[in-house]
Amino acid sequence: MKQRVLLLLFFSLIISFSSFSQENMSQTLRGIVVDHETQIPLQGVNIIVTNSNPQQGTISNEKGVFRFDNVHIGRISIQASFVGYKTKTIDNIIISSAKETILKIALDESITQIEEVVIKANIEKDKAINKMATISARSFTVDETNRYPGSYGDPARMAANYAGVMSVRDNRNDIIIRGNSSTGLLWRLDGIEIPNPNHFAASGTTGGPITILNNNLLTNSDFLTGAFPAEYGNALAGVFDLKMRTGNNEKREYWAEFGYNGLEFGAEGPFSKNTNASYLITYRYSLVDIIDLLGAEVETTKYQDLTFKLNFPLKKGRLSLIGMGGKSYIEMFDSNDDKRDWTFESWGEDLSNGSDIGTLSLSHVHFFGTKTRLQTALSVFGSRVTTRIDTLSVWSPNPYNWAGEESSEVKASFTTHLNSKINSRNIFNFGLKADRYFVNFMDSSITNGQYKVDTDVSEAFDLFQLYVQFKHKFSDKTEIYSGLHSQYLDLNNSWSLEPRIGFNWNLNDKNSVKIGYGLHSQTQLRILYFTQTQLDDGSSIYTNKNLDFSKSHQIIVGYDHLFSDNLRLKLEVYYQSLFDIPVKENLPEYSVLNYGAEYFIERIDSLSNDGTGENYGIELTLERFLQNNFYFLITASLYESTYKGYDGIKRNTAFNGNFAVNALGGYEIPIRKTNAISIGLRTTYAGGRPYVPYDVNATINQQTEVLDWDNAYDTQQDNYFRINLRIGFKRNKPRFNVELAMDLQYRTNYTSVYEYRIDPLTGEIYHNYEMALYPMASYRIQF
Repeated sequence: MKQRVLLLLFFSLIISFSSFSQENMSQTLRGIVVDHETQIPLQGVNIIVTNSNPQQGTISNEKGVFRFDNVHIGRISIQASFVGYKTKTIDNIIISSAKETILKIALDESITQIEEVVIKANIEKDKAINKMATISARSFTVDETNRYPGSYGDPARMAANYAGVMSVRDNRNDIIIRGNSSTGLLWRLDGIEIPNPNHFAASGTTGGPITILNNNLLTNSDFLTGAFPAEYGNALAGVFDLKMRTGNNEKREYWAEFGYNGLEFGAEGPFSKNTNASYLITYRYSLVDIIDLLGAEVETTKYQDLTFKLNFPLKKGRLSLIGMGGKSYIEMFDSNDDKRDWTFESWGEDLSNGSDIGTLSLSHVHFFGTKTRLQTALSVFGSRVTTRIDTLSVWSPNPYNWAGEESSEVKASFTTHLNSKINSRNIFNFGLKADRYFVNFMDSSITNGQYKVDTDVSEAFDLFQLYVQFKHKFSDKTEIYSGLHSQYLDLNNSWSLEPRIGFNWNLNDKNSVKIGYGLHSQTQLRILYFTQTQLDDGSSIYTNKNLDFSKSHQIIVGYDHLFSDNLRLKLEVYYQSLFDIPVKENLPEYSVLNYGAEYFIERIDSLSNDGTGENYGIELTLERFLQNNFYFLITASLYESTYKGYDGIKRNTAFNGNFAVNALGGYEIPIRKTNAISIGLRTTYAGGRPYVPYDVNATINQQTEVLDWDNAYDTQQDNYFRINLRIGFKRNKPRFNVELAMDLQYRTNYTSVYEYRIDPLTGEIYHNYEMALYPMASYRIQF
């Protein structure tokens, strides 16, 4: 009933906006042009709006700044050209009535001056913004996080459309990259590592149901899936290298958004008219919190978050302060429900969970002449997770505490990165990072009728990372990358030395070949180091504290073909050999490579680095960039993901679905130039994931969940199929614009399993698929 009301309201709003009037509206387009490597502003760059009539043009000033005051509303293209640099064309720039469009155009210096080289920005999506990344990396735009069906403005959900990437489950944004555990993902924001940027996050995870990252604050960013450059360390699976845009430094602008994810307010603008310093800030309050304030009783699922960026230009650089924080809390109490609605037939659970995260970073960029820049940052982040699980039954209806957790982490970091362009052919980078961790872990549960303490510790330790990398361009068509990363953990004196190399050869204007290799390492989840082993005399020791890093050799070969300026084919073949993986002698089927398949990270003691793993596969991408109002993206992956536990037997990992196919497309219908209706459709079909079944007889006998490890990951879930439909509407008025969107997710009989549980009293197994039509609507106004 709620879904029908939401759909009726959405289409009623579209009808109410359907009376259009012809209005000639324009907006300011401005920005800065910089050298891609040094970020030094470029003076004298010619910029033209290619699809304007008459054609509009201008030249960047001594600060690299350019400006167009009267650009028509809609999607436009611009071209930037400069002597000695490759000409760059950027398509599908959105000009709206209520907000100035501010661009940062980065030009690449040309090796040869014989003929003009034209680069189209949409074609370069197969390349990362970070030019040190030669393979398995691409950039993405904020427009794509909004436009792709089922993305909900979330970068992680959007990335699940890419080849080799899959979501762990529908109600969370944890992602599996090439069969690796989701715990191997690194998040960075403006070059600084950040904690898991999601609400309702569990200890050690990298995803959650609702992202804290706000795409209203982001700009074009990078996503890397393997053999990444040496500057990215302490990660095995992939990297989100996100960039936050700078607030408008000339004009104050505001927006408000209301939808399923809550109510959001945002603002940006200059601190004063006498300075170029600016601010950018947004705050979001959950829909449940709003309903609760109105006096209605609903299930407790509350969250709120705040994100900001303050930017202060300096004579030879800039100073910026970035902050992000979020609080979330959920209660699911069977004790409040009728017995017929309990989790199980004869017993139930009361679950409460809270998670808080926060990060603050002060970053300084200084330019040394026109060839070198130094970025230095001080940052601190903290996270806290609290969980309590009580049980109740028909015989004992009063909730009784079964398990609980109260964990927190604080990390203080110093980071510095030196970038030097020796000349047009050679680029050199050097950097170091020092992290100081302060951890407090405490959790326990009832095992065999007695409380078992898994962690109870307060400790501090350090992680140091150092890297150097170099890129040489033989010509405009051929380049080679080499790098070296090293890290050291003083908790147990673990260290690693990791070479990285990449090669890119553009055979001609339409074909290119790429090769990449990297040795990567990652610390264990910090809570694992302090998981206790209880001795017979009642004391406990840390049997995991001396675990070494997990490591992975990764090699990738890629081929790209351009059918036209807006249609490309990409093929990549990869192989990963993982080693020094923690496993357990008296549970030989276990491996940490399967972490991330469930909500909770198991506290397993007495681990050793004797396990291995193997991932290999082939990925295909066919992509049409938005042109003539139409786009599509088709990806297919065939892969194998296996591991060996302590017994040396090869098994499927929990993420070995073997295949995945994604297809999405959309069409934008312009209405009298200034307005548009957009329609998008996405389908996903993928192999079911393996899992460890329950041992039913042992579970009944012991009155607690017991897994059948003898058949670990031999059984697979059913294949997965999902459809997403997105309908959007944009309308521009002279002083404001509105956007209305509805995402419809249909979970078929082949959807992923939301919950897989067994009743310890009866042995009955419950599969919760949460099928049905799942609408998510949003309304945004900018002014």
